[in-house]
Amino acid sequence: MKTPVVGLHHVTAIASDPQRNLDFYTQILGLRFVKCTINFDDPGTYHFYFGDDTGQPGTILTFFPWPHARKGQMGAGEVIATAFSIPVGSHSFWIERLKANGVPVQVHTRFGSQVISFSDPDGMIIELVEQEEAHPASRSHSALLGCRRAEGDSGFLRSHAA
Repeated sequence: MKTPVVGLHHVTAIASDPQRNLDFYTQILGLRFVKCTINFDDPGTYHFYFGDDTGQPGTILTFFPWPHARKGQMGAGEVIATAFSIPVGSHSFWIERLKANGVPVQVHTRFGSQVISFSDPDGMIIELVEQEEAHPASRSHSALLGCRRAEGDSGFLRSHAA
């Protein structure tokens, strides 16, 4: 019996500077700092949780701040962009806000929705995607995956989608 994938619970990434990461996601993107725990595989490392006002699954983006880790490279089998939903008509607000904070943006359309793409301080690509009934940049929209063989990956995703 196949278990369908019905959505994202959370996405986890690595950050180089804990304070810069905290400031970017709370002050610029306006996410709530849900909690700070430790990485249970590496108890000397924090585990930051950002999300909506109640920390609901599907809104969580987490980070392990590792100040001395070398920068990773994007490749097949990993998330290359993390997207949040924003209300339709709010893209101008977000473009102004990001630019006012020194964040360069790219604007494009994907599947009929306005998309704002930019990088966080560590170079991770973040996207804000206009969507009906979205809350202000708090709900995960999607994660774009890098792949080597699109036909194989898309087949897997189709067979496991709800």
